[in-house]
Amino acid sequence: MWALRSLLLRAAAGRTMSQGPGRRQRPPKDPLRHLRTREKRGPSWEPGGPNTVYLQVVAAGGRDVGAALYVFSEYNRYLFNCGEGVQRLMQEHKLKVSRLDNIFLTRMHWSNVGGLCGMILTLKETGLPKCVLSGPPQLEKYLEAIKIFSGPLKGIDLAVRPHSAPEYKDETMTVFQIPIYSEQRCGNHQPPQSPGRLSPEQSSDSGSTENEQPLPDGVSQRRGGRDPSLVVAFVCKLHLKKGNFLVLRAKELGLPVGTAAIAPIIAAVKDGKSVIYEGKEILPEEICTPPEPSLAFVVVECPDEGFILPICENAAFQRYQGQADAPVALVVHMAPERVLADRRYQQWMERFGPDTQHLILNENCTSVHNLRSHKIQTQLNLIHPDIFPPLASLHCKVASQNGPCWPRPYSLLALHGACFCLFQEEGATFSVPTVRGQCLLKYQLRPRREWQRDALITCNPDEFIAEALEMPNFQESVQEYRKAAQDGPAPTEKKSQYPEIIFLGTGSAIPMKIRNVSSTLINISSDKSLLLDCGEGTFGQLCRHYGDDVDSVLSTLAAVFVSHLHADHHTGLLNILLQRERALALLGKPFRPLLVVAPTQLKPWLQQYHNQCQPLLHHVCLIPAKCLQKGTEVSNPEVERLISLLLETCDLEEFQTCLVRHCKHAFGCALVHTSGWKLVYSGDTMPCETLVQMGRDATLLIHEATLEDGLEEEAKEKTHSTTSQAIGVGMRMSARFIMLNHFSQRYAKIPLFSPDFNEKVGIAFDHMKVCFGDFPTVPKLTAPLKALFAGDIEEMEERREKRELRLVRAALLSREQAGGPGDCGPQEKRGHAGEPHSPQSKKVRAK
Repeated sequence: MWALRSLLLRAAAGRTMSQGPGRRQRPPKDPLRHLRTREKRGPSWEPGGPNTVYLQVVAAGGRDVGAALYVFSEYNRYLFNCGEGVQRLMQEHKLKVSRLDNIFLTRMHWSNVGGLCGMILTLKETGLPKCVLSGPPQLEKYLEAIKIFSGPLKGIDLAVRPHSAPEYKDETMTVFQIPIYSEQRCGNHQPPQSPGRLSPEQSSDSGSTENEQPLPDGVSQRRGGRDPSLVVAFVCKLHLKKGNFLVLRAKELGLPVGTAAIAPIIAAVKDGKSVIYEGKEILPEEICTPPEPSLAFVVVECPDEGFILPICENAAFQRYQGQADAPVALVVHMAPERVLADRRYQQWMERFGPDTQHLILNENCTSVHNLRSHKIQTQLNLIHPDIFPPLASLHCKVASQNGPCWPRPYSLLALHGACFCLFQEEGATFSVPTVRGQCLLKYQLRPRREWQRDALITCNPDEFIAEALEMPNFQESVQEYRKAAQDGPAPTEKKSQYPEIIFLGTGSAIPMKIRNVSSTLINISSDKSLLLDCGEGTFGQLCRHYGDDVDSVLSTLAAVFVSHLHADHHTGLLNILLQRERALALLGKPFRPLLVVAPTQLKPWLQQYHNQCQPLLHHVCLIPAKCLQKGTEVSNPEVERLISLLLETCDLEEFQTCLVRHCKHAFGCALVHTSGWKLVYSGDTMPCETLVQMGRDATLLIHEATLEDGLEEEAKEKTHSTTSQAIGVGMRMSARFIMLNHFSQRYAKIPLFSPDFNEKVGIAFDHMKVCFGDFPTVPKLTAPLKALFAGDIEEMEERREKRELRLVRAALLSREQAGGPGDCGPQEKRGHAGEPHSPQSKKVRAK
């Protein structure tokens, strides 16, 4: 019976492959329901103003998440700023991204736009037909830069509404953009270009046609498009809400309630007009509640003192201070403490009057954002406290509403046009109603103006521990593992701390609440480290792992390897570059550019962002990954110098790359340390013989295992590997140990175990920390892990059984229609005859 079932499954899989993709085709995506409803209303439809409007803090301004604001009405959804990690927070806290047809950006800085790449790709995949970005004029160039690695973004209409455009109006509100220019605009703040670094005039592979990567058509070499002296503020004015029609009162007056004749009467009285019915005049206040007046809220960013005077003197703001036709209910301030403490800025805040609330979003706002990460790490810590260390926090002492805490002096250091605070700033105190931001804090504008804290996150480790201890067999499995570890043989060699492998992101495609996208930190020694891939939110993961020590870790970072240009593998790089510069300044260490080993296709993205958005080329020395392939002759002396510097800086005898079977220009790498250990990283790939040869006798193989066994055809379609395929690669290269990562987000907590799991295989989790001495321990954690996630494993196994049953039924039906079992052989043969010699090119993430 089992043999027949296996035969039928293979036949069904082969037939499916011969007929097209190896999984059920999804129906084409229709326009979203709320958009279809809007279209039915027609252009002449005018709402009576929204009944419910609130602002909600997505990110409170911390260094790890930035500042972002979500605005809700029953008609529209809006997002103000989209830094790295915002999409992940919205997914975790169920703030629907599929309704975001307007994103407002206050400044062209990575802290505000770093998550926009992934957000746009996600909006495209949800079927949103159009999204409008409002803010600085560089947004249009930024979208062009994104298309360098994302492709043409077909299926979504991305439009830019520059700050000079007329006000925007929709069913909820009218939005006015207010450009604000720094007092220092006339100064020249462009950082000097350092020799030997990637720059428009002199790149790390200049002078060699062999290693040269031309910029795509339309990508400008010119600088000067960026304007760091500009921020855009937003004044958002809610539409007047018409009164409610009083049905019972209308009946008492004899009006034709329930008939077609009542419609024009309702429309008239809601517009404040009297009506004549059967010779009697009826006033609007008799049958309609009074209208709710218009309200406004303001979102303003003041990044430094140079913007204070332009904000204070801006005439557009002055119209909303004092006796305004639309009183300002709330002002959102994205500003550091030194700005908030400035007397000029505080006087400007006071001019809005005592009825205006003020919301502060900056690095001194302490708030837990990624609750699910804290929960799962707390529970994993019960299994092994060293391999699963507890998450840390960035401690910022701030001024509470009762007064300041821990006042400390601050000073500033200017470096490449940026200002960094050398000490924790003293929290400002205010004479106006002020609240500091927390994740999910709400301010409701309608129906009633009030702060709402019912959704605030509370992180209670005791609750997480109690939940884990209540799981059946969990405590017993942990005790059994610990007893076995104590009774087992003593290690034959002394456990060394280094190299230390920190898995920062172990999921694929998009950041999710439990698994972030690809990134692995390799601490080679106490003062040397490198990153293998750098997906969105990598810096935030470092903050949550190291807390206040994150700057020390960044200061040891010598190199980054980018395997390929899918967004989930490289869009965290820019924040790492910027935060690393800040860390070196804070610690008083000399600045040096970061060595980046990557496909040369990364260069146009960095170049375009540098030209149009924000200076960063002085951060990077780019080493083309193709130049590290075995047998490659490097003719460029500068590249040779950088390769030697890479080996010397990281204490490596060899840093080798090879092309793998994923998208075009996708690489894996192998690192050979001077002490003899060898670490191999697959990047994204199907089983790849070139990787096997390069990784022979590896001490550790880190290999992607995107999909479970049984989904080989889907893995082939997406150019990824299943768990058993990844294990097979490690076995063929005789790797001492194999760590699986890059799991599909359908395996949020834990992937399905395959029969090929053995004592040489481990599963990676975000924030997991292992060294070579942990290899015997990691496989023994399987039983406690299965007990902790028993419910999730059961659900996944049920889904797998249903899928296999569908395949069996399809195979039986096909055999009956074909008249015998012999017909499936040729189809299966044809299905496997098309083995690709090279992977298909993919411009957009497909996980």
